[in-house]
Amino acid sequence: MKHLVFSGILFFSILFFSNCAGIQYMSIETREPAQVTLPTEVKSVLVVNNVVQQPDEIGHNIKRLGKKQSDRIKVSADSVAIFYTEALSQFLGEEEYFNAVKYYQKPLRSDNDFWQEVPITPETMHELRNATTTDAIISLDKLILQTDRTDFFRQEGYNYAGLTGRIQSVIRVYLPSMEGKIPVVQFTDSMKWEGYDIHDGRAYADLIVPSQEEAMKQLAVFAAEKMTKVFSPHWENQDRWYYTQMSSRMREGEVFAKNNQWFNAIEKWNEFYTKEKNKLNQAKAAHNIALGYEMLDDMDSAYKWAVLAVDLFLQSTTSGSLERRRSLLFKNEIERRRNTSNKLNMQIK
Repeated sequence: MKHLVFSGILFFSILFFSNCAGIQYMSIETREPAQVTLPTEVKSVLVVNNVVQQPDEIGHNIKRLGKKQSDRIKVSADSVAIFYTEALSQFLGEEEYFNAVKYYQKPLRSDNDFWQEVPITPETMHELRNATTTDAIISLDKLILQTDRTDFFRQEGYNYAGLTGRIQSVIRVYLPSMEGKIPVVQFTDSMKWEGYDIHDGRAYADLIVPSQEEAMKQLAVFAAEKMTKVFSPHWENQDRWYYTQMSSRMREGEVFAKNNQWFNAIEKWNEFYTKEKNKLNQAKAAHNIALGYEMLDDMDSAYKWAVLAVDLFLQSTTSGSLERRRSLLFKNEIERRRNTSNKLNMQIK
């Protein structure tokens, strides 16, 4: 899906609805920088699988009905590393940040030492880069999975169970210009499921706990999505809001905002702010103006007005009021985006 960029902010969809009188909400997507900034000469990457498949007898437990202790069981991790690396290459390609994202089909490891990390040698790195005409290699060098299932009760012939899955992975980026300084990203997280152990399409099919094999694959795809944000600028869904009032200028500003005419919206809200004497109404107008400047990607002006809105809400509302908390959250988000804008600009040149 192609993104339509308007002054640095993509409106993937704008959903206006009323939460309460005087406030309109909308959903936007903001462009966020990659957590790891690769050298500007890295225009293409190769994703590889450099792990040994986890042995079936490692990392999996089940606590059956009527049992006090969990039993260790065998669960196959076949193809889980492939799911991880294929998903990572796909997600990176969809971000359209690199000119090319390629996937190396064959696993690099042929030994059986699961616990040992074996980083790619410089010789292998150069061979892979030359064979695939890529600038850098993103390698999955470690993958450890754990699943723990507990059966709670049985109903109509099916067990109702809870399942927790955990994943640990290590990814390295191999760059010819940074030998000995290989960026390493460690990731640890978990997912939980709860439902009936049923896979025949019958009763309770809308509330199903996955098998432990399927859970590991879902964990791998989940981790790949998180790693995409590490290596590539990406889009994040966020909620925003602005205030409405019976004033004609505020209503005119709202009409312009709904039509993405933010310069005009700011102008109307500013006219209202300048002539208004009530500090609470001024605070609401100041927030709207800050939002308008964010939509125009003028983060310095957005931050200035967001700070003013916070100050005015402090003067015109009681301690702990929703307006104060909401205004402070918005100010902090604008400050965060303002601080990361230079990093993002460097990455998307």
